[in-house]
Amino acid sequence: MANHLLRKINLSLPLCRRYSTEVRKATLIPGDGIGPEISAAVQKIFEAAHVPIEWESVDVTPVRGPDGKFGIPQSAIDSMNKNKVGLKGPLMTPVGKGHRSLNLALRKEFNLYANVRPCRSLEGYPTLYTDVDVVTVRENTEGEYSGIEHEIVDGVVQSIKLITEDASKRVAEFAFEFAKKEGREKVTAVHKANIMRMSDGLFLRCCREAAEKYPEVKFEEKYLDTVCLNMVQDPSRFDVLVMPNLYGDILSDMCAGLVGGLGLTPSGNIGINGALFESVHGTAPDIAGKDAANPTALLLSAVMMLRYLELGSYGDKIEKACFEVIKEGKFRTGDLGGKAKCSEFTNAICEKVA
Repeated sequence: MANHLLRKINLSLPLCRRYSTEVRKATLIPGDGIGPEISAAVQKIFEAAHVPIEWESVDVTPVRGPDGKFGIPQSAIDSMNKNKVGLKGPLMTPVGKGHRSLNLALRKEFNLYANVRPCRSLEGYPTLYTDVDVVTVRENTEGEYSGIEHEIVDGVVQSIKLITEDASKRVAEFAFEFAKKEGREKVTAVHKANIMRMSDGLFLRCCREAAEKYPEVKFEEKYLDTVCLNMVQDPSRFDVLVMPNLYGDILSDMCAGLVGGLGLTPSGNIGINGALFESVHGTAPDIAGKDAANPTALLLSAVMMLRYLELGSYGDKIEKACFEVIKEGKFRTGDLGGKAKCSEFTNAICEKVA
């Protein structure tokens, strides 16, 4: 069972460049709230494991553009364009007019079209489900999150759901290629084409066409509501799920809940010319600066980054150490039912990788 639970997520697909074990630069966006603390924890663990990564830390505090709206600083954009790979802590988007979601802006800026979220049960950390091993692949650039909204008349607002053939094709083919590379058996297309016949219908057609190119991978189509129902009944029914943006946002968080929450769930955003890996939990301002944060999600996202860069041996060692510390239970943080500090949890992993 341990081998099954520790299955490696290898993102070394044709979409990424191949690198040697020479020192590589990676952009680091520490983020807000607990972001700087958990980013520092990842850096410390990487240093202990002698990972050949040189971090280039950048600030993404929003700056006002010519249109009066706030956006990403040019220095951060330049860093990602140069390094092609990055790690990002949680970012806060202020509520109110004039503020774009920086998370969404980063995905659009670098055309990070596929969000990959592996959700797996951790041995020794019991939840309601004991053998979850699901990967969600989410289209990351359009759908309801395109931000196309307007007020028709007072009190009536219209939001446009944008689905394109190009974006649907590339994420569908990514999902099947991922399943093939990882030895996964099945891809499930999640949709509501029975209601949104044109938009979801287009997405579903692209998934069907991609399935024809990968006859060795089983393919099924399921409505979003049916998948949610089946997921809580028996997660083992699913393997790789591919879906439009909004559905993926909801369903990936739901899957994370099955294995212990967002604090244990890594995430990777893959694009044509690069990738950005991130923790998907919030900024947790209530515990910021208190040495109480759990860096696991960001650390496992960094492990995904190492595998993307074909530095998998370092990633394997760090992942194994992280899982062992959680399993042993001595240095679990508060969100995992323990009393350990972030620094204690980090040091315990460092001892195992050194």
